Amino acid sequence: MAWYHNFFYGLPQDAWKAAQTEEQTQLDLELLVETLEFGPDDRVLDIFCGYGRHALPLARMGAHVTGVDISAEYIDELNRVANAQKLSLEAVQADFLTMPIAELAHATPFDAAYCLGNSFSFFPRHDMLALLTRIANVLTPGGRFLAHSEMIAESILPDYQERNWQPVGEAEPPILFLVENQYDPLESRIDSYLTYVRAGETQTRMAQHFVYTLAELCHLFVEAGFRVVACYGTVEGEPYSLGDEGVWLLAERV
Repeated sequence: MAWYHNFFYGLPQDAWKAAQTEEQTQLDLELLVETLEFGPDDRVLDIFCGYGRHALPLARMGAHVTGVDISAEYIDELNRVANAQKLSLEAVQADFLTMPIAELAHATPFDAAYCLGNSFSFFPRHDMLALLTRIANVLTPGGRFLAHSEMIAESILPDYQERNWQPVGEAEPPILFLVENQYDPLESRIDSYLTYVRAGETQTRMAQHFVYTLAELCHLFVEAGFRVVACYGTVEGEPYSLGDEGVWLLAERV
């Protein structure tokens, strides 16, 4: 069983929500709308949707959104909000890598898909190829996919930090986040030992992120059935440059 099956509950969930800002979410949404070329009534797939910070606004715009996430906490919350607001949004609690994919697509391909946040780096090469192939298989030909990762080699390794700590967000009581990283060069993997502290409560987790060069990612996209359209280094859509904080990789199913 992969580490992420037992990670997403409790303080890590609260910390992730506290770390997101309205400004960042709005910039994400603008990039999604500008690049994915979908319109009202189109079917859009949100992979690792979390609590729906992108899925909910897109559904309010008129898209038919399906979100998949492994966190029961987040999916329950997202379904409650979507049902209360009568949105065309289906939230599914599952591991996207192993769930019945034909059931997800309902025999109708998606017009667009995206994976934002930082979940795109959870997978070693064979699983990453399987993930991308699954995404391609549920998209209509010409359908676009936008993926974001802060764990590509050209971004993470030039400023690699073994240890870091920081307060998260502005909520009260505050959450303190501490991380100790170990880089395995033979596996191109960062093992992170994470500690979350809030009001005397402490929770610890372990996470793994696989590091790819941008070229390696692009080759995997092509192998899975995509054509790479663009690689952005900022959420505003500037071309990627060495040392940018992350990459937004835009691809199109062939």
